Parts: sequence; C-alpha cells; structure tokens
Amino acid sequence: MYRNYKIPFYLKATFLVIGALGTIYMLYITRTIILPLIFALIIAVVLHPAVALMLRFRINRIAAIIIILLLAILAITAIGSFLISQIIRLSDTWPDIVEKFNSYLNEIITWASGYFDIKPQKILSWIAKTKSEFINTSGSVIGNTLINVGNGVFVILLIPVYVFMILFYQPLLMEFFRRIFGANHRTEVSSIMTQIKKVIQSYLTGLVIEAAIVATMNTIALLILGIDYAVLLGIMGALLNVVPYLGGLIAVALPMMVAFLTKDSGWYPLYVMAAYYFIQLIDNNYIVPKIVASKVKINALVSIVVVLAFGTLWGIPGMFISIPLTAIIKLIFDHIESLKPWGYLLGDTFPRLNIIKVKTDK
Repeated sequence: MYRNYKIPFYLKATFLVIGALGTIYMLYITRTIILPLIFALIIAVVLHPAVALMLRFRINRIAAIIIILLLAILAITAIGSFLISQIIRLSDTWPDIVEKFNSYLNEIITWASGYFDIKPQKILSWIAKTKSEFINTSGSVIGNTLINVGNGVFVILLIPVYVFMILFYQPLLMEFFRRIFGANHRTEVSSIMTQIKKVIQSYLTGLVIEAAIVATMNTIALLILGIDYAVLLGIMGALLNVVPYLGGLIAVALPMMVAFLTKDSGWYPLYVMAAYYFIQLIDNNYIVPKIVASKVKINALVSIVVVLAFGTLWGIPGMFISIPLTAIIKLIFDHIESLKPWGYLLGDTFPRLNIIKVKTDK
C-alpha cells in the first residue's frame, strides 16, 4: 500500500531557494544570448502592427518586414546621429569646462585649508594620490569596458536579425505556445499572449510619448535659463527618466553640474533643480498616470526593487527592460490561480479597509 507523504515546508522552501538561485545564475551567464532576444522580442511586438498593416495590402511578408525594419533603423540612426553631433559639440568645449572645474577645486582647497586648519599641500597630495590610484586601477576597467563595448556592438548588430526572424516566424511561434499547453488551455493561452502583446505595445508607446514630452520640457527650461548643451541634456534627461525613480536623480544632476561649471552665478544649478522639480511634478501627476501608468499596474516598491535587481543582473540594459518584463510576469501570474496572490503583490490595487463602527449609547 502506498502512502501519500506531505513534503515539509522547510524542504519546499529549500527547493524554491535553490531553484531561484540556479535560475538567476543561468540568466546571468547566458545574458549575452538572452538580452538581445528579449530586446528583439519587444521590438518585434511593437513593429508587428505595422507589418500586419502592410500584409493587409497584399505585400509580401518578407518585403513588409524588411521595409518596416529599415524605417525603424533609419529613425534610430537619425536620433543617434543628432545626439552624437551634440556630444561632439560638448567635446570641443571640454577643455574650458575642465579649466573652470580646476579653478573651483582650487577655491575649495583654499577654503577647506583655512576652515579646517589643514595645509593646502596635504590636500593636494591626497588628491594626487587618489588620482594616481584611480589611474592605476582604471587600466583594467578600461580594458573590460572596451571588451564590453565590442560585445555590445555585436549584440546590437544581432538584434535586427532576431527581429526579422521573430516577425517572419510569428505564426509558427504563436502556434507553438498554443500546442505546448494543450488543447484544453488553447483559448486561455491565446488570451494571455494577446494581452501581453497589448501591454508591451501600449506601454512602450506611452513611454515614447512621455519621453518626447519630457525632453521638450527639459530643453525649453534649459534654453530659457541659458544653459549650454540644452538639447543634449534635455534628451538625455528624458532617456534617463525612463528608468523609474533612479534615472530622474541622474537626469537632474547632469544639467546642474553643467550649470555650475559654465555659469558665473551659483544660483543657476538651483534654478535648474527647481525647473526639473516642476517638470517631474507634471510628469508624475499628469503624464505618467494618463499615458504610462494606466498601461502597467505595478506598485512603486516593486518598481524600485526590480530596477535594482535587473540592473545588478544585466546592467543598464536590464534596468530599461525591468518594468516591461515585470508587467508580463504579473500578467501571467494573474491568469494562473495558484500564482494570483503574487500577481496581486506586484500590482498597485489596495485592499478595501474594513472600518469598524462603534455604537455608542446616547
């Protein structure tokens, strides 16, 4: 006679932790394969409506995919060329910025030596020592950076190929997922995949609209204040703002630093901070709730955690795709009965509070 043994909770927890750690390790060591596939999948989902529209006009599938891909590449290249031209303009005046930074540094050293009663030579020797240690330790970092840049270029060249393949084999991939879960779940699987597609399309569309609005407001504010490289800083701020909560801090730090180094008055960094704070109020209270947040229901705590987690796992690219991936995971959790509590945890829907009314005798 067979007996049904119940697995103790500590064994279940142990298996869960080991499985999670193994999965995270596999995701880390295969990041050069998985990351371009994820980016290609997201781009393919965004471009699919345009390809489908061309197919309705009886255009050959391969020709339609190639045309849409070329248009997307041309748009990205145009934006990239503009940013590169702005960066070249910044590099032309970089020596002047460095000279002004050195003058401010000398003033700070003079103030610190008088206030803390420290000889300026000691401060200068400490700065020189720190600088030499940084140069010595940065050699290997530069080498690793060059290797990573080379790998990044290779990955970027792979993404269009993956996008083409995903768009071409899209019917086959959709049928594969329907069959792998069996005929009984065919309708539900189709519904989940349709919703995932809608979430990605609507979220990224909203993100692009938000980035364009924020870039415009940033640039106008910096131009009004007369800050150099306003267009470049405005666009960079909008791109950094895509990373929830953390990107906004870096986005305001860059123009404040440029204002500090290029303007004679120390009030300009504060003006920049005030302008960006006002823009963030508009973005957080009007743009994001109406355009972006309505597409992806993820609470702020989870957003910060997943941005840091994916950033640790996959670097900066992981931070950019953390929210769409979390939205997909939440959508899957919401359709599986045993995982619905986890989907609820990821969301931003608060439970109804039961208010107990106390009856008092008059």
